[in-house]
Amino acid sequence: MQIAKDGRRAVKLAKRVLKGRRAYFDLKKMLEERGDLPEDRYRVGVYFADSDVNLYQMRQWYAPLAELAKTVPVVVLARNAAGARQLMQESGLDVAYVPKVTSIESFIAKQPLDIIMYVNQNTRNFQMMRYGNRWHVFINHGESDKMYMTSNQYKTYDYAFVAGDAARSRLANALWNYDVEARTVAIGRPQTDHLSGTPPYTADDRTVVLYAPTWEGDRPAASYGSVVSHGERLVQELIGTGRHRVVYRPHPRSGVVDNEFGQANKRIISMLESANQADSSAQHVYDDSPTLGWQLQVPDVAICDISAMVYDRLATGKPLMVTRPLAPEAAVDEGGYLSVCEWLDASDTGEIAAVLDRVIGDEDARDRLGAWSTRYFGDTTPGAPTARFHAAIESLLERASQERLAQERA
Repeated sequence: MQIAKDGRRAVKLAKRVLKGRRAYFDLKKMLEERGDLPEDRYRVGVYFADSDVNLYQMRQWYAPLAELAKTVPVVVLARNAAGARQLMQESGLDVAYVPKVTSIESFIAKQPLDIIMYVNQNTRNFQMMRYGNRWHVFINHGESDKMYMTSNQYKTYDYAFVAGDAARSRLANALWNYDVEARTVAIGRPQTDHLSGTPPYTADDRTVVLYAPTWEGDRPAASYGSVVSHGERLVQELIGTGRHRVVYRPHPRSGVVDNEFGQANKRIISMLESANQADSSAQHVYDDSPTLGWQLQVPDVAICDISAMVYDRLATGKPLMVTRPLAPEAAVDEGGYLSVCEWLDASDTGEIAAVLDRVIGDEDARDRLGAWSTRYFGDTTPGAPTARFHAAIESLLERASQERLAQERA
């Protein structure tokens, strides 16, 4: 048994090494064709130390960063070859490949980087944060009531750009000696100003249901994923009604830790394919596209696990349900939106059609969604979040200039 396990590990490691080498040589060729980035240009950088596996954390920032780059040059500092290659292929942003600490030192010596932003809590962030005389800003990769959102690691950064009042209250309640007013800046969700794209189906009288589960998590307290507990049954039921269209958007890490979870994910995808083959008008969608836009705005109702997807949908003010985790260890903060949300228990998935009819027709629920959207994101008027994001950047750049001037005078 142990020999078999060791053999599987060896094969997995060999594949990983091969993938890494292929990514490195692809990236090397891309960098040679592009040439060096201009010196003395970038005042804003985004640090990303992960591989392409976690690129979803960057993807939601592509459009807001591209908009910012129209007025303030932005560069992504990528540490991993596979991650850097993918960023160069799809982000539309300038990318610097800085695999070593010496690479970082060489790059920042040639650039007036006053702001470095971080989308996650990778431990390698500390290799960038060692450099002073600049602002280190945590911008995260979503808004939610997960335990991740109250990590004591927030104290590491000079500032955190948060969505709104709910995030500030969450941090104030969870962290000791953390000056929320001084160290957080509420910007809403600039991503909501870029919810574009065209659905890959023809609109008709079917009710469109977005089912967007998260992954299984890497520890019991983060076991929010519903693919096994809810997913197969609810998708099967919705397919069978003939009046629903399922848009299935699973987390890209589904099955990374738990093979059962990954197999259930594959079965759901297979269900959708079979249903489309049996009825061409069904047009169910398995969505693994890198960008998120129409998937949040267009569907009539969304079913999400406890994750950032709940809050991204909340910002639209449209009908929403949240799956209740089965795992007793899963930490659920019911002090915010989850205290009034429409919960979907696994035992109710057999009646999902009737449940969704009720939720979609509940006007009081829509009013509650609007109020909670304001609490989490502030002004969601188109353009308002982008304006706040740009204002926050401009303020920190101005303060950086003042700090440098003061140093020169000292």
